[in-house]
Amino acid sequence: MLREVAEGVLVHESEFIQSNSVVVQGRDGVLLIDPGITVDEMASLANDLRELGQPVVAGFSTHPDWDHVLWHPDFGDPPRYGKARCAATIQGVLSRSNWCDLIAEGLPREYADDIPMELLGLISGLAAGAALVPWDGPAVRILEHQGHASGHAGLLIEERIVLVAGDMLSDILMPFLDLEAVNPIGDYLAGLRLFESVADDVAVVVPGHGSAGGADQLRARIEQDRAYVEDLRDGRVTDDPRVGPTAPLEWLADVHQWQVQRLAEKEQNEMPG
Repeated sequence: MLREVAEGVLVHESEFIQSNSVVVQGRDGVLLIDPGITVDEMASLANDLRELGQPVVAGFSTHPDWDHVLWHPDFGDPPRYGKARCAATIQGVLSRSNWCDLIAEGLPREYADDIPMELLGLISGLAAGAALVPWDGPAVRILEHQGHASGHAGLLIEERIVLVAGDMLSDILMPFLDLEAVNPIGDYLAGLRLFESVADDVAVVVPGHGSAGGADQLRARIEQDRAYVEDLRDGRVTDDPRVGPTAPLEWLADVHQWQVQRLAEKEQNEMPG
């Protein structure tokens, strides 16, 4: 079911980790951002759009994680975009003969058989200098950074003062760092600063997973995410409730410990001698 979070901006929430598909209404159709997750959910979303008389005229993937590069035939065959680094990353995966098996290893078991793979990752990369999503609708400014994943992009829907944050600024997930990057801590903090730079122009934030929030929530989430990442950087025990005893998802504590371990190993490997 679609829920309006701002004029002309609607969200469909999946059962899988509260994944958000975002719909932006334009002149002749909609921009569809990060649709997911299961076949039935996406078919239902396509049906809701048909009932609204709103065809999909463009798609956008905020980053190359499997759950953000999905598609369904009922959405049609409009151009699907992502930033160049995002497109290059997923295309690198798809170029491998065993790509389907590689992605299947990361799928949640309870949903694996219901996730469509046929149209996964078929996106066109927008050049580094591209500031706006190319479509006939409200201006959607691209905020590219390298926090969480290569070519990660937040989207600022300027006329609707909505920030689509990709896999950041969640109320249920702590920051997941790109631990393959040269500087995962610095990249993530830079992404948060970028979002902070537009915070005065935002009334609603929509994370990739979790609940939409207002302007006060946006700033609170930036600060909470920054505190978590700085705890990782400085080797402190975090008091972030998203990984504590009352965490909304019990497996997050394990992911947190894995991040701590990987960062320690990375630091050790980078030490001279």
